Amino acid sequence: MQRARETSWKLTGFAGAVTMMAALLLSSMSAAQAPIRVLYPAPGVGPAAPRGGALPGDWRVAEGVSYENLTVFPVLSRTDARTAGFITLDEGLSSGQVIVAESGAEILRRSRDGRPVPLPQTYSGGASVNRLVLVNRSSKPLVLLAGELVSGGKQDRVIGKDRIIAPNSEPVPLDVFCVEHGRWTGAANFAEAKIIVHPSVRENAAVEKDQNKVWAAVREGSNVKAGGMSSPAAAPAVSADAVAGVIANEARSEAYQKVYSQGRIGQSVETFTAEIERRFARATSGLKDERVVGVVIAYGGEVAWSDAFAGSDLFAKYWPKLLRSYVVEALARPRTQERATLDDARDFLAPLTGREQVESEPGVYRWRQITQGRYSEIQLDALPKEMMLHRVKIQRTS
Repeated sequence: MQRARETSWKLTGFAGAVTMMAALLLSSMSAAQAPIRVLYPAPGVGPAAPRGGALPGDWRVAEGVSYENLTVFPVLSRTDARTAGFITLDEGLSSGQVIVAESGAEILRRSRDGRPVPLPQTYSGGASVNRLVLVNRSSKPLVLLAGELVSGGKQDRVIGKDRIIAPNSEPVPLDVFCVEHGRWTGAANFAEAKIIVHPSVRENAAVEKDQNKVWAAVREGSNVKAGGMSSPAAAPAVSADAVAGVIANEARSEAYQKVYSQGRIGQSVETFTAEIERRFARATSGLKDERVVGVVIAYGGEVAWSDAFAGSDLFAKYWPKLLRSYVVEALARPRTQERATLDDARDFLAPLTGREQVESEPGVYRWRQITQGRYSEIQLDALPKEMMLHRVKIQRTS
């Protein structure tokens, strides 16, 4: 298929802060496949997010579970789409069916008799901070989520945008952001990290698309500071000074995967995660005709984030690393005794009606971002069957 571009616009809207630590969490296209991009003028100031709107599909938000300053509201659905036909980044890298390498590196695949066979490399010019090369050798479409971390290469990177890579693909360029400021040595290939960066870093990659802001969020923890809150709040559980100390004493560079692998920060994440996980599992254990397909996240009294998927199986695959990312953000944010309500969570999940940007690869995927005021919503649809695979909504803080 030939490259096609069209322009239109329409109205519709801890630093290293902590990903955990390796100990905790261990566990774009070739020129012939260029996506269609629909662009819009630079966004201005828009209205606030709508309140009381209908939720997508048959989604229902249930009562949340809380611990410290984090509240997690389950998103339930009676429709449980089959997503076994997709492969995730962690699954692909672990099995060797997906290869991620520095741009310009020689990528090898194995023939049936075990011999290494170089794949054609069309992206020359050497390694680049914000560009990698990916090959999906599996027979399934590969799902990529913005903020997923790949470890290795010359620097650890995070995926810059939700997208789907077709099965048995040739090498495709992959837009990424560096989360390891300071290292530029190592092998060409990357391995799975089983980490997704916390929301402040993820927002700066997926929405702001700003490398300097990504580094700042890795270094300082959260975009949100106590001084910017409307109500009194205590200091975050893990301060920017603590983060800086870990960077100086325990990590030789601002490596997201290493910064919280030791010390009290990692212990805080582990304890916090285990408690939320226990409460969430108990709250959702008695479901009958519904399945958990996502969550809405609140810090104190502020609903800030949501991740939802086409089906419960896909949600379950991402849930462990998503939960840890939310906990990292909670530890880096100011502490407060306020609690968001169920109505707050429902209102947050209502679709936006602002400016829309669309990118697609015919027959493979469609990516849509809607911006309305301080809110952004990103939806990844699998084609050609028009399946909503992943939807994230953000109250922007950067």
